[in-house]
Amino acid sequence: MSTTSLSTTTAIVHWGQGVLRGPSQVYFQQNLFTGVLVLAAFFVADWRMGVLAVLGALGGIAGGLTMRFTLENVSTGMQSFCGALVGAATFAALGGNGWWVYALSIVGGFATGPVTWVVNAAFTRTVLKNFELPYTTAPFVIVSTIIAVSTLRLAVPSAPTKLPSEPVASFFLSLLTNISQVVLIDNPVCGALILLGLFIASWRVGAAAVLGSLFGSLVAIVLGEPWSEIANGLANYSGVLTAIALAVTFLKSSIASWLYSLPWIAVTAIVTLFMHRVGVVTYTWPYILTTWAALVVAYYMRRLKRA
Repeated sequence: MSTTSLSTTTAIVHWGQGVLRGPSQVYFQQNLFTGVLVLAAFFVADWRMGVLAVLGALGGIAGGLTMRFTLENVSTGMQSFCGALVGAATFAALGGNGWWVYALSIVGGFATGPVTWVVNAAFTRTVLKNFELPYTTAPFVIVSTIIAVSTLRLAVPSAPTKLPSEPVASFFLSLLTNISQVVLIDNPVCGALILLGLFIASWRVGAAAVLGSLFGSLVAIVLGEPWSEIANGLANYSGVLTAIALAVTFLKSSIASWLYSLPWIAVTAIVTLFMHRVGVVTYTWPYILTTWAALVVAYYMRRLKRA
């Protein structure tokens, strides 16, 4: 095999790994099986959503390479997870009809590359570098917010929910839909698929997701969120990410890190409620803002160590 052919094959492998691992990086995991299950959840929700997520991921990889992120970095999924989310968000906002929606997912995914570079540079090349803040899903929300705001006249109405709104049923459904709503899906079956993937990655990660979902739903109930929003996961999907981020990902997993995550899950729910009430585009902003604040505070706490 020639050097050129070998290089092409290597690049294809890295791209393929990036597409499959990208969805797992939404939940901070670099696991092929987890990524496949999250990607499967997109297709279970709607095959068009799955296609748009893949196209967004491919666009994200292209954008990342343009900004000179390495193929090795691409293979971890770090340059594709935000693009995959852009594709899913494009479907949620604009549906899956019309070729332009698919083109927009690729372009939006590509845009996450430069945005990732800018956010990463802001955290690694300024006075903020001491806090080691991750760019996490910020590129996704920035790009998707621009897409959502600029295409308001083309937005399609959300499909009516088929989930019950009775208190008990809503609470138990939320334990799974909180997890699926992280990737813009309000389907408990998809939530179960994703949760299985998280436990495959690590039992601690799966347990943290359950903790964030359970505690977040309880806080949402106390805050008086509508049962319909609790049932479909809109009330506290961000709390799932906050729990995983603080309990086991960015802080070294310990009793202290797990306890530290609890008040921040509550803060995430409050930020979510506030953003819903003022009518701004939410996506994962509540988790992002809360986790950044929590990591800055943790920097000054001796018992909390960075992972």
